[in-house]
Amino acid sequence: MATSGTASTFRPSVSASSRLTHLRSSPPFKVPNFTPLPSSRSHSFSVSCTIAKDPTFLMAEAEKTKAAGSDPTLWKRPDSFGRFGKFGGKYVPETLMHALSELETAFYSLATDDDFQRELAGILKDYVGRESPLYFAERLTEHYRRENGEGPLIYLKREDLNHTGAHKINNAVAQALLAKRLGKKRIIAETGAGQHGVATATVCARFGLQCIIYMGAQDMERQALNVFRMRLLGAEVRGVHSGTATLKDATSEAIRDWVTNVETTHYILGSVAGPHPYPMMVRDFHAVIGKETRRQAMEKWGGKPDVLVACVGGGSNAMGLFHEFVDDTEVRMIGVEAAGFGLDSGKHAATLTKGDVGVLHGAMSYLLQDDDGQIIEPHSISAGLDYPGVGPEHSFLKDMGRAEYYSVTDEEALEAFKRVSRLEGIIPALETSHALAHLEKLCPTLPDGARVVLNFSGRGDKDVQTAIKYLEV
Repeated sequence: MATSGTASTFRPSVSASSRLTHLRSSPPFKVPNFTPLPSSRSHSFSVSCTIAKDPTFLMAEAEKTKAAGSDPTLWKRPDSFGRFGKFGGKYVPETLMHALSELETAFYSLATDDDFQRELAGILKDYVGRESPLYFAERLTEHYRRENGEGPLIYLKREDLNHTGAHKINNAVAQALLAKRLGKKRIIAETGAGQHGVATATVCARFGLQCIIYMGAQDMERQALNVFRMRLLGAEVRGVHSGTATLKDATSEAIRDWVTNVETTHYILGSVAGPHPYPMMVRDFHAVIGKETRRQAMEKWGGKPDVLVACVGGGSNAMGLFHEFVDDTEVRMIGVEAAGFGLDSGKHAATLTKGDVGVLHGAMSYLLQDDDGQIIEPHSISAGLDYPGVGPEHSFLKDMGRAEYYSVTDEEALEAFKRVSRLEGIIPALETSHALAHLEKLCPTLPDGARVVLNFSGRGDKDVQTAIKYLEV
């Protein structure tokens, strides 16, 4: 672990020997109702499927979960097949298998490469601006103080202060350096809220790499500022009009591009989703968030946080904070999803709350899907949470009972957007506003003096035009 004031670098959580294990294994169970999503191109593999709900299957999966045990220190996250329990894996065309294996091998190799680690640590410190502060939100804490004077203490992990205004730059910088080591000079990425697109365009400008960003047409409209920023940085932004024209469809197009140009192109996937090794790799590149939090908490109050809170779309900012504390079972971990117009409205993105197990974008996880395995259109006022899937490790942590997941409506998120702006003088991203909104329900239940660390994953200037339509200020 790095010393105070120094950017922490990543260390993978799986033994290096596991990369030598061939990752192509037979699926652990039968997958009926397999339905490819519609596509206008021949390379259509953004597939979704509903897992059989027969008693025999459910009993077998329950036994697997039970066998994993209740001690997180014994869990494999992931195992040598890239699975978190039954979740994760590699559900991809043959075309991508070599690229994924090459990527995993390079990832483990660079973990012990001192030159790479020094370069990454230097860029995180001097270019990104790490470490980010752990800020005591005094007025927000006072807001949640009860009549008897008791209440929790609220701290914000200020990822919004990173270069480009969000946590996304941590992963983008590391993957760009990795791409250079692989000799890949063409970079592609997907983006929803635009923050990952901006981060990717930024690092491509920094390292002189060609950059192509796929973004849903609907997201381009509501995140016009970030579209301009990406283009200003030299990226080509390709609008995606298929499907719902949001993050899911942008991801599908990016993967299709990768299939076509795999020899020359590296895909900087922006979340802890997709096929192995991406969920592990993106998590480990963001793990600097949790490592800093542990060290800063020890410096500020001499102990661990009691509760961690983060918004969850794909789940990268949450896993970046959670990963360091998974083995510390006394630390509660709370993820907050987008409930949109309400969980009963059918217009939400609460995948872990309302979803079923299936396969999307190369990995098994919880998905919003119908009985035929077709993706149900998600909804959130936040473009970054408007996704029908979630990272497989979140699905695993949910099933193991290690993390808790709740949801917040558009209206509640907008109120938190305004509340925190006025109480703390910090305008949060709408994604972050979902986590902040959950404090309304969480804080009254916490004992006096409980220390809550909320991952303030991004700043909200990108969302002002959206908020103007709904808020009276």
